[in-house]
Amino acid sequence: MKTSIKEVFKKSGIPITMVTAYDYPLAKLVEAAGIDAILVGDSVGNVVLGYESTVQVTMDEMLHHVRAVVRGVEKTPVIADMPFLSYQVSQEEALKNAGRLMRAGASAVKLEGGKEVAETVQRIVECGIPVMGHLGLTPQSVNQLGGYKVQGKSKEKAEKILQDAKLLEEAGVFAIVAECIPAGLAQELSEMSHVPIIGIGAGAFCDGQVLVLHDLLGFNDEFKPKFVKKYESLCDKIMNALKEYKNEVRNREFPGPEHSFFTSEEEMKKLY
Repeated sequence: MKTSIKEVFKKSGIPITMVTAYDYPLAKLVEAAGIDAILVGDSVGNVVLGYESTVQVTMDEMLHHVRAVVRGVEKTPVIADMPFLSYQVSQEEALKNAGRLMRAGASAVKLEGGKEVAETVQRIVECGIPVMGHLGLTPQSVNQLGGYKVQGKSKEKAEKILQDAKLLEEAGVFAIVAECIPAGLAQELSEMSHVPIIGIGAGAFCDGQVLVLHDLLGFNDEFKPKFVKKYESLCDKIMNALKEYKNEVRNREFPGPEHSFFTSEEEMKKLY
């Protein structure tokens, strides 16, 4: 039985850990490591599907990856991003798509935006679906924001983020992701909010942190945002393994007798 969203995201003073995952094997590893929650982010578009932005990700693609992740966990709650235009068109469409993600096994859904989505959030929550908010740098709106830049640096924009957080809280979100905002603003946001603030590029004073799993594992050495700490360099390890495999095949070192089948021991000795 999965751990409830309420239990994971209660304000206990213990920082919440969350990472993204997009498939079965990595979801199993995330749960085995004891991470509190998994986000099936629309970042799957950039990280796994090779898209230029999250805007290109569809509902069908999100459903596919949510189902894969859910099959890989037993207890860890899975939060699913609602992709671009799956909730902006109408409240009815948003509710329908949120329901599709829940039927796929998600424990909750996540929406980007503040005031403009508050009523939609409230409608979804009223129907019994837990919702996580997302403020600051909202990748689905990156064209309006002028690129992937730190948000909330001016007094006016910081105030808007604080007001949006209040509106989302009133609408019923259980937590809010704060992405790429100044650390001082994130601290103020965490102190004023009654729901946990989960930071990504928002400093150490949030109620928890989230990172893209492929970034912290070093799958892509070309993408190095300031807020990411690379805990491993799997890109190098994978490359070395592939090169070793190629060389062993070319030199007929693989497969060896231990990887082959024989009709008898005599046949093995004759061949090897």
